[in-house]
Amino acid sequence: MEIRVDGKVAIVTGGGRGIGKAITRALVAGGAHVAIASRKMDVLEATAKEFAGLGGKILPVACHVGKASDIDNLVQTVEKELGPVDILVNNSATNIGQGPALSVTDDMLDKMIEVNVKATLRLIRLTVPKMIDRGKGGSIINIVSIAGLEPQPGGLLYSFTKAGLIMMTRSWAREFASSGVRVNAIAPGLIQTDFSEYFWKNEENRHIILGMQPISRLGQPEDISPIALYLASDVSSFTTGQVFVIDGGKTA
Repeated sequence: MEIRVDGKVAIVTGGGRGIGKAITRALVAGGAHVAIASRKMDVLEATAKEFAGLGGKILPVACHVGKASDIDNLVQTVEKELGPVDILVNNSATNIGQGPALSVTDDMLDKMIEVNVKATLRLIRLTVPKMIDRGKGGSIINIVSIAGLEPQPGGLLYSFTKAGLIMMTRSWAREFASSGVRVNAIAPGLIQTDFSEYFWKNEENRHIILGMQPISRLGQPEDISPIALYLASDVSSFTTGQVFVIDGGKTA
């Protein structure tokens, strides 16, 4: 069965590369009009050029998700250029606190919460009330991590923020369900992107991690995007509050 999202308007944060880029491609090919947001406009423009002609429109918007003013501008720009938001993919994240738990500083904590948690909260506040008012439903997809399900070695803050986002996903799902707005999460394992290169670029690290996976290969962004397309579409209209784990069986 072909899954379509024709005419729907989506925002994908971190949509210029990695998992966000793969999700953008799937949505655009499925007929959605997609705004992609990140700090690096050159990356966004290259992605928009690469996917031009696949189906829906692509709108690059420079946005630092750690800044409330940038998020306000993002939503206003999308509504003006593409229309009301139907799909929100919260994919942007940072991981600056890798190391011993006792080395975590207040500044690290503040930045991790700002980007990994507050950005999603702010985007929800700006988009969901309008979804509810329109009465046509909507889909929120939060990209979390298996680090939010079990502690990531040396990743106290990353695990903490992703676990928090999982609980927020479930809480939002319960609260918004009666209004037709669905909220789900995708928890990837090790996916081969620039963001995760700390874990896979070093051969020894990669060997240890892959040894814990029944499917002993690195995940690819394209392993995540079909689930995102399903959750964005009306095919998943009975699905909310769930965490879809895509990790090669590591947490099995």
